[in-house]
Amino acid sequence: MRVLFIGNSYTARNDLPQLVVRLAADATSPLVVETRMVIAGGASLRRHWNAPHARDAIASDRWDWVVLQEQSTLPVKNASRYHDNVRLFQPPIAAAGARMALYQTWARRDAPQAQDTIDAAVAAIARECEARPVRVGAAWREALRRDPSLPLYTNDGSHPTLLGSYLAACVFLTALLTRSPASFAVADRLALPRDRASLTHEVACGEGGRPVEHA
Repeated sequence: MRVLFIGNSYTARNDLPQLVVRLAADATSPLVVETRMVIAGGASLRRHWNAPHARDAIASDRWDWVVLQEQSTLPVKNASRYHDNVRLFQPPIAAAGARMALYQTWARRDAPQAQDTIDAAVAAIARECEARPVRVGAAWREALRRDPSLPLYTNDGSHPTLLGSYLAACVFLTALLTRSPASFAVADRLALPRDRASLTHEVACGEGGRPVEHA
């Protein structure tokens, strides 16, 4: 499976694509995943479109999935602009023979009510473009509902901790790669507590509609 990630620090922080690679390799039915990132700090999809790197990357290779991660507050502030940005990428992704996935991110810690707006914005354009929504934000909300003490946010109330990125990677595993976490091997190597890793597995599998497959 070959996946191209286009986004900003929410994708780059803790190397989310590599976490997905490691989880897929450890799945009950292991999957070899190759990834590439096109990243710019704080970038919107429009900024990526206006620069050549993202479009060049889409056209340069054969991808199974191209993941688009918008600037985190734009779907809340201007959903129409976000939708326009996604539409720009639809033709080149289709021309490359890939499928589009939309990284649904989480609300800021001090504005949890924004999650409904983010979810609706992503769902609407996903239906229009026949894209796969990767419901990371919804998984964060559910995880925090179950355990409000989970340290998913860094001190800035925006970026993910390692546990937050691990949860995101688990959602990608279930929603995009049709696998589920099979053990605590990756979490153990990252020194994540097993009780917290187990919760992230359950929540991620709930969003992806798959059972947990712990050995």
